[in-house]
Amino acid sequence: MSKKVALLIGVSEYGEGIPLLKAPPNDVVAIQRVLQNPQMGGFDEVTPLINPEPVAMQQAIQRLFRNANKEDLVLLFFSGHGITDDENNLFLATRITAKDNFEATAVSANFIQKLSKNSYAKRQVIILDCCYSGAFAEGWQAKSVGLDLKRELGAEGRVVLTSATATQTSFEQEGAELSLYTQYLVEGIETGAADKDGDGKIHARELHDYAKTKVQEVKPKMQPGIILDKEGFNILLSLAPVNDPELEFRQLVEQYVYLGEISNYRREFLNLEQEKRGILDEKAEEIINSVLEPFRRRQANLARYEEAFRQEVERQYPLDRGMENDLRDWQQFVLGLEDEYVAEIQQRVISEVEKKQNLTETKLEAASSQATTPSNKSTSQPLHVFEFDVVTVADIQQSGWLGLGGKRAQVKSDRSQAQFFKENFGNGITLAMVAIPGGKFIMGSPTGEGFDKERPQHEVTVQPFFMGKFQVTQVQWKTVANLPRVNRDLKPNPSYFKGNDRPVETVSWYDAVEFCDRLSRHTNKQYRLPSEAEWEYACRAGTTTPFHFGETITTDLVNYDGNYTYGDAPKGEYRQQTTPVGSFSPNAFGLYDMHGNVWEWCADTWHENYSGAPTDGSAWVEKNDNKNKSQVLRGGSWISYPGGCRSAYRGRGRPDVDSNAFGFRVACGAARTQ
Repeated sequence: MSKKVALLIGVSEYGEGIPLLKAPPNDVVAIQRVLQNPQMGGFDEVTPLINPEPVAMQQAIQRLFRNANKEDLVLLFFSGHGITDDENNLFLATRITAKDNFEATAVSANFIQKLSKNSYAKRQVIILDCCYSGAFAEGWQAKSVGLDLKRELGAEGRVVLTSATATQTSFEQEGAELSLYTQYLVEGIETGAADKDGDGKIHARELHDYAKTKVQEVKPKMQPGIILDKEGFNILLSLAPVNDPELEFRQLVEQYVYLGEISNYRREFLNLEQEKRGILDEKAEEIINSVLEPFRRRQANLARYEEAFRQEVERQYPLDRGMENDLRDWQQFVLGLEDEYVAEIQQRVISEVEKKQNLTETKLEAASSQATTPSNKSTSQPLHVFEFDVVTVADIQQSGWLGLGGKRAQVKSDRSQAQFFKENFGNGITLAMVAIPGGKFIMGSPTGEGFDKERPQHEVTVQPFFMGKFQVTQVQWKTVANLPRVNRDLKPNPSYFKGNDRPVETVSWYDAVEFCDRLSRHTNKQYRLPSEAEWEYACRAGTTTPFHFGETITTDLVNYDGNYTYGDAPKGEYRQQTTPVGSFSPNAFGLYDMHGNVWEWCADTWHENYSGAPTDGSAWVEKNDNKNKSQVLRGGSWISYPGGCRSAYRGRGRPDVDSNAFGFRVACGAARTQ
């Protein structure tokens, strides 16, 4: 008979040089509460372990995996400090772990991986709420299993849920009892809100997706991860209420939240739904506040940053390099705020200080890299400068890094900068448009690369224009989708992979055109889809190699199917989902995700090759209205082979078809068709 067994470890006390934590013991209590509840987790055995020494912690983990039978579900939860060495190996800190001896006094992820690999249990869940927890993926290997479990037990396999990436810290919340990631894991189970499909069951993937969405509503820079083996995402973790009035009401509240607020007319509708379901006012307000809490905390973090930045600028202007670095570390690792929103705060504060102190334009430029330049005629908006690192894959060398198949990509980076302007939608929502300089380039693939549809190569002259710094995000889509209709209706939340800062997907070409039309009418600028020539010119950013990174790419640089390779590149990670825009390095024009993540619609009608293609950068559009004609897609996606992400690769799709791999970015300026 199968059992559900859990070991919950919380470490709050440490040796010298490692700060104390308050949340881990509370995290263990909260997780224990939901796992032991027979209406929720229904676990048979839940063992808490607080502040263990390394031997005791290793023995407990060993018992968990070694004593498990084939049909058991084992769950290991850890809350505390995670530490990585110079080779990115993860260690879980114990009560006696000190900064200078962590390798000898902490428990290595490799120790856990070996026990997990050799365990009989076919269903394993590991939850790591700690700094650098994403580093656990190193060395994670699929295990061959052959036992068919009963459907009600959930799919077999292993899954690891992590609160951060391999390079991110995962700090406690000020004034909160629980760690951020754990708080929303518990909330997703206790409220049933993680049961997105309403089947009364919460699977591992559902729970992680719920927690990740909530974490990123508070700290958008945080990127909780999921590592899957076989069908681990289908492991059943908890039951959820079915036809529950409070859960139904919560789902309505989630639906009616817009930019962290609920409008008055939507609030009136919610009042009617509350009465219909017999929910008391006090409970309804509790549910509404719970849903709005992540947005309010993010706004509070933005306000904290503005107050701190203003204090420093008023004390010392311009800021010295040390203070700039301290503020940036605080912004990224504690507040978890995006660069774009912080840059907006910096601009506003510095502008106010400039007026107050009557500083000269020269002094302002020396003080802030975000200073404006004279207005651009095509946008009637000031242009700002941003700096970034341009990464190039130099070569592929053999190494002992077995996590990448014995090969490692050698990369180098150079500092660059670009100009951009921003459309401001309010409530911290903006659209960054990067200035793309005009020029000539050779479009298409040379002999020996690509396909006939990418030839003949031909010289194209492109006029200067502006292009989206990022693929259009879900929060930007929702903002524009709420503008008045031009030609067709738009769903406010069409995406399969939810997240404000993820690219919008599951949108057709017609949907993308409608987005541009609404945005154009709202801003009095001519927004549009880029032409295919503009897209490839912008993607290459002056390069002639298959990718703007060089001769090949890796999954450290691009979101694609890492089970497949291009050239000498090693195999890598297959994330099986989109990633937040800006997660990887940009090209030399300052554009992010030009390779992978989601395919991008272009303005052009599909043609089988470039014979007769325009050479002036305009879109090649069929004059007749043939609805069966396909439209061009560029860039590849999270599900693509690496070769499909090349700068010259051409994809196609019917204009009325959507997919969770189809998205877009916008362009403006130099707009015309052949």
